[in-house]
Amino acid sequence: MTSADVLVGMPGEVLVRKGLADAGAGRRTIESCLVAIARPRLMRAGLYPIGNVGEPAEPERELYRLLREQGGDAYSRYNALLRELASFESALDGRVRRSNG
Repeated sequence: MTSADVLVGMPGEVLVRKGLADAGAGRRTIESCLVAIARPRLMRAGLYPIGNVGEPAEPERELYRLLREQGGDAYSRYNALLRELASFESALDGRVRRSNG
């Protein structure tokens, strides 16, 4: 299973793929902030772009700031994105465990 295959069909797949691309290109986006939050698990799975110098020091705060800039209910969106990220991380852990076991 390749690292790209690991993401197929997972909750939040689209967000994480965009976040990995944005992080790799040094772009600060909602998705790249989510990827920065999930960095430890993504690194263990071999999915994090190593050497990413553009990562925010506090990705949670940066995520919230970006959501506020978009307008609307930033708080609800922030919580929904973090729940989706938690689902992704849980699924990733399980998939990595199964592929290693």
